[in-house]
Amino acid sequence: MVRDITISQEVFDFLTELQNNNNREWFEAHKPTFKNHQAKVKSFFEAVKDNLNHHDEIEKMKMFRIYRDVRFSNDKTPYKSHLAGSFSRLGAHLRGGYYIHLKPGGSLLATGFWNPNKGDLFRIRKELEMDASEFRNVINKKELKTIWGELSGDEVKTAPKGFDKEHPDIDLIKKKQFVFVRNLTDKEVLSPSFLEEVDRSYRAIRPYFDMMSDILTTNLNGESILE
Repeated sequence: MVRDITISQEVFDFLTELQNNNNREWFEAHKPTFKNHQAKVKSFFEAVKDNLNHHDEIEKMKMFRIYRDVRFSNDKTPYKSHLAGSFSRLGAHLRGGYYIHLKPGGSLLATGFWNPNKGDLFRIRKELEMDASEFRNVINKKELKTIWGELSGDEVKTAPKGFDKEHPDIDLIKKKQFVFVRNLTDKEVLSPSFLEEVDRSYRAIRPYFDMMSDILTTNLNGESILE
């Protein structure tokens, strides 16, 4: 059952003000207001997690801190002007995750595999090298593509070491990330049905996750590698 939890205009108004007054003095003066908005957004993220657990298995939900790590950045503003949360799928037999980014004029949903470890990345690439037909069929499913569009993510320029740059599926093999991103309008985020729409979007990606889980838990002969 979908819970009646929404993202309010007041949250976006606060984030806009924070972007325009990104300094410690302003933030400290408005910290009680921030804490209130943060708690409400966290409740929204918890509701997203509850919905996910009806059709997936979520190991943990993380709400990201508002404070920026400025040590290695040219941008020394101390605070993020967005709120975000991630949802990690359970253990070695599932992998991957979901992400929500809330920012006036720049909100999005994302899902997939942001930074596969070296072994997982090699396994995915070998699967694609051997036969990418199932992978292409899944990412081109009508419901998935209507909601999420094209597969995205960083990639190498030509071909990974040990792979043929002339391979017919090199467009997939050269990827370092395997993610889908759905950009959102403010109207969509502030809609009373946003929680339901988030869940609908995440449900649509399930065939992709099922396929990737199967790839990452088997060898190239299709035999399980889980203990």
